[in-house]
Amino acid sequence: MVLGKVKNFFVSYECLNDSNVPVFASGDFVSGRVIIEVTGEIRVKSLNIHAKGLAKVRWTESRNAGSNTAYTQNFTEEVEYLNHRDVLIGHDRGDLRNIAGRHEFPFSLELPQTPLATSFEGKHGSVRYWVKAELHRPWLLPMKTKKEFTVFEHIDINTPLLLSPQAGTKDKTLCCWFCTSGPVSLSAKIERKGYTPGESIQIYAEIENCSSRVVVPKAAIYQTQTFFAKGKIKEIKQLVANLRGDPLPSGKTETWDGKMLKIPPISPSILDCSIIHVEYSLMVYVDIPRAVNLTLNLPLVIGTIPLHSFGSRTSSVSSQCSMSWLGLPERPEAPPSYSEIITDEVRQNNLELPAVRDEIEGPLYAYIHEFRFQPPPLYSEVDPNPDQVCGSMDRRPDTCPSR
Repeated sequence: MVLGKVKNFFVSYECLNDSNVPVFASGDFVSGRVIIEVTGEIRVKSLNIHAKGLAKVRWTESRNAGSNTAYTQNFTEEVEYLNHRDVLIGHDRGDLRNIAGRHEFPFSLELPQTPLATSFEGKHGSVRYWVKAELHRPWLLPMKTKKEFTVFEHIDINTPLLLSPQAGTKDKTLCCWFCTSGPVSLSAKIERKGYTPGESIQIYAEIENCSSRVVVPKAAIYQTQTFFAKGKIKEIKQLVANLRGDPLPSGKTETWDGKMLKIPPISPSILDCSIIHVEYSLMVYVDIPRAVNLTLNLPLVIGTIPLHSFGSRTSSVSSQCSMSWLGLPERPEAPPSYSEIITDEVRQNNLELPAVRDEIEGPLYAYIHEFRFQPPPLYSEVDPNPDQVCGSMDRRPDTCPSR
């Protein structure tokens, strides 16, 4: 018998969404097929799959141990999130199987219910999930194929913490040799802390330039990647998006009334992985020539579950409330008075007792009906019947008059 050859050998996933992109979350079932196409006929000992999820960190640093001695130190760390094996063809007794043409071998596995790290590719580390298939044949080396899939650990931005406004204010006094210039002040606010890719951040800001220089207000979104290994930390900061305001001359003030900065397609925040953190911030700053910039950092969380309709109304109401730049609400309006709701005519008509009352009669009904539209007692912050308090702090407790 002339043995055939493997023409195609690959892994295919059954996607849960309409975009044909294999995206899953903790607790989901990852289903798919291992597809083999052969010309002729081949003999197979076994077909195995190995699903794995791994967060891995790696970087190197040069060390100097002396005048002429140098070495490189490696920093590595791993966290395993998934490790699953299954046999699609073959048994322990080593039976052989002949296959020809095209064959599809289905598989299914459940992701752990515990939180998983979101798939990520960074400069010094990554979070990856994949299924690897191995085809074993007699007298031949194993044939392997691997295909990755994406895992999102969902972050719902419809929570009170992520819907809360973020605000801050700063000022800076400029100096030039022995002369002191006026201050540059910056106040900024955004409607909430949580956003999803594709949204636009509305920036409310006020920049006052009392210095003698021309300054430029700007804003930018930064991603900070933090890697942990062997007690060491490696941090990478990358620009995601930015915008530029108009130059602001001396003595002028500029106001941003909801200036829009769009969030591009970026990875969600990773906050729960022990060796990789991915965090975001909105930097609103004033570019000052020949001086250190005046900067405000407002933290952001990039989530996966977008704002619900009720969440947007809540955010809109909170933003429309008259808030100072520090996010403090102004004094609310007083509630309507009792007379504005119940007129004297309505109250008088309801005080008239009916001639016949079958269900309730006597003084009890008269008492209930009399107070049906009575106004509530007036509220006072001064207690009309205060407790007796000892006049002297030196007096013993047992000499105080009883209450």
